Amino acid sequence: MPTVLPQERQSQQVIRKHYPNYKIIVLNDDFNTFQHVAACLMKYIPNMTSDRAWELTNQVHYDGQAIVWVGPQEQAELYHEQLLRAGLTMAPLEPD
Repeated sequence: MPTVLPQERQSQQVIRKHYPNYKIIVLNDDFNTFQHVAACLMKYIPNMTSDRAWELTNQVHYDGQAIVWVGPQEQAELYHEQLLRAGLTMAPLEPD
């Protein structure tokens, strides 16, 4: 029976690489109302509560931007596109 050397074992190991999460960032602008931003967040971001939507809307206004969701790329692309189509000003998607 052949002897397996430690180096050979290492070369057979599978390294699992996780896909990065992506963050959706809403930017402040001069034309969307607080009501519209909060309503869009509640409509398009899963499990978004009214209180959280208003917190994020205030953050967008006062800080210039807010990360409104972080997760897998495919879902991030969908939510990002929906918010963009609703008229919100969006930063490009970026890995977290």
